[in-house]
Amino acid sequence: MTPTHLVWDWNGTLLDDLHLVVSATNAAFESVGGRPVDADEHRARYRRPVAEFYAEMLGRAIDEHEFGRLDKLFHDTYRLGLTSTTLAEDAMTAIKSWPGGQSLLSMWFHSELVPAVETYGLAGIFTRVDGLRAEVGGHLKAAHLATHLDELGVPGRRAVLIGDSLDDAAAADSVGAQVVLYTGGFTNPGKLRASGRPVADTLLAAVEIAKSL
Repeated sequence: MTPTHLVWDWNGTLLDDLHLVVSATNAAFESVGGRPVDADEHRARYRRPVAEFYAEMLGRAIDEHEFGRLDKLFHDTYRLGLTSTTLAEDAMTAIKSWPGGQSLLSMWFHSELVPAVETYGLAGIFTRVDGLRAEVGGHLKAAHLATHLDELGVPGRRAVLIGDSLDDAAAADSVGAQVVLYTGGFTNPGKLRASGRPVADTLLAAVEIAKSL
């Protein structure tokens, strides 16, 4: 069934924040004696739940309490760099090229996402904007996507998700939605292509693929 509704991911997709995520991750790692990672290694090894990614990179188990501390440090550092972070180069063009309804689903905190959307000139574009309504992030997206579509009244089979991670693909699968994966974000392009899903190197190309599904 041809999708009529497009769900956008935010971090690493519409928002070009890979450099900021890497630096905030390194701040968290440094606080517990971990080694730094560069963008290429981050893209090759990053995954959700983020606690599993942290444990792999630090080479040891991380309990819920420690992850909560690292997650807070990550977000505190991340916020400091947001003022100089921009949308992906073709984000506005891509958004305007989709003919149906559009919404935004992010794992960034809801209370900060909503004003950020306005700051970037996107107010009024999305029929719904949902961020994380919890104090600690890093979880899987599937349940959030299910709730998001339910609140919109959009069946999964009528939706397509554009995101930058394999977790986005798994979330789409869980509700029967389509997905297009974008190579400009947090995941190594080779890993995205190996998934067998439609992959695009630009957001505009991602929308064109979404139209053709």
